[in-house]
Amino acid sequence: MSTVSPREEKTALGVGAMALAVLFFTCIDTSAKWLILAGLPALQVVFARYAGHFIVSLIVFLPREGLAAFRSNSPKWQLLRATFLLGSTVLNFTALRYLPITITTTIMFAGPIVVTLMSIPILGEQVGIRRIAAVCTGFLGVLVVMQPWGAEFHPAMFLSIAALTSAALYFVMTRMLAGIETNATSQLWSSGLAMVCIAPFALPGWVWPTSALDLGVLVIIGVFGAMGHTVATYAHRLADASILAPVVYVQLLFASAAGYLVFNALPTIWTLTGGLIIIGAGIYIWHRERQKVGRRAKVPTRESA
Repeated sequence: MSTVSPREEKTALGVGAMALAVLFFTCIDTSAKWLILAGLPALQVVFARYAGHFIVSLIVFLPREGLAAFRSNSPKWQLLRATFLLGSTVLNFTALRYLPITITTTIMFAGPIVVTLMSIPILGEQVGIRRIAAVCTGFLGVLVVMQPWGAEFHPAMFLSIAALTSAALYFVMTRMLAGIETNATSQLWSSGLAMVCIAPFALPGWVWPTSALDLGVLVIIGVFGAMGHTVATYAHRLADASILAPVVYVQLLFASAAGYLVFNALPTIWTLTGGLIIIGAGIYIWHRERQKVGRRAKVPTRESA
């Protein structure tokens, strides 16, 4: 007889689902880099990513919820959220033309650190000196990855920093909309608005792939996006967000494997070292957040971590 409780089984399944979602996210970046190196315009790849995501979302949500899935309680915030997500994707895909996937992935790992910093003025959250120190440590890790003092530095890294900032704003908006919007509405708005906004720039100069493989990658990149977000949502239904948060860092392993297997590139010692610093800072912030939530559950007062 199994000694594992149903709750433990659900948590384990949630962690596995989150790891699968992170794998899908790695597939998005890998596909984007492949297509851009094959000569396709970055904006066209962005359009394909969101068009595929939107189509899959329609197939999943419309039969269950009908047109009500499009009804938003906060359309202005949804528009702003979708704009930040689109901006992050455009900047990240452009950076992938010039940078190894391990570098762009590692820089994006600083997302929770930037979100912590932004939550102070935007969400009015209180952040203590220890988490501020962790934020500073995380940015030190970003500097180690970028090496602005070395020959390996590439200006496209600033695109990754901009993508990181835009993604952090997207996650802040997601926090603001939590409990206000359904998953279906958020998925349809974020992918649909991005598709509509990028279409005038991507469609006039459309370039068809020259091989069946490239065409297949162009079609499936949007599926990766939809599946990644869908599986991540499913994971959060099975396990607490505080348990799932550190799972995203396995993406460094996935990105390293993709970089080697697909592009014959290995991460440098600087990327790995900076990545470990960023991951360490992110895990510390996650740990302090869990402690703060635990204290709030026991004592109904606002406390600073």
